[in-house]
Amino acid sequence: MALSEETRKKIVEALNVDRANELAAIIQYMGHHYEGEGMDSPAIIDLIKKVAMDEMRHAELLAERIVYLGGEPTNKPANIKRGGDLKQMLNDDLASENDAIERYRQHVKLCAELGDSTTRLMLEQILSQEEGHADTFETTLGIRK
Repeated sequence: MALSEETRKKIVEALNVDRANELAAIIQYMGHHYEGEGMDSPAIIDLIKKVAMDEMRHAELLAERIVYLGGEPTNKPANIKRGGDLKQMLNDDLASENDAIERYRQHVKLCAELGDSTTRLMLEQILSQEEGHADTFETTLGIRK
């Protein structure tokens, strides 16, 4: 069953919100990668760079799906957090991941309600990776749940 024009527009709008946030994460994390300093920085900045590369793949997947649905992928990032010491950077990155997790959960539900199982599955895969990123940042920060 083909998706209606109205349904495609709603999904594209949600995916562009996700893409804007992925673009922001790429810029934020890469900034933290090359601005991080201190004795602990080599391992941490490499970790941040790996997460940034995952976010690049997410942004690409989202753009491809947006185009498939007849939309135009945004190139404007959402809010970017910069600066601070390594701990502040990691806390900012963890906050971005937690925001992404909540947003992806909402968009998975939206796609399920609108009958777009392909986009729902894609978002579930991205969500799983975002949860992994949050776990990585929590572990690095020594946060126990």
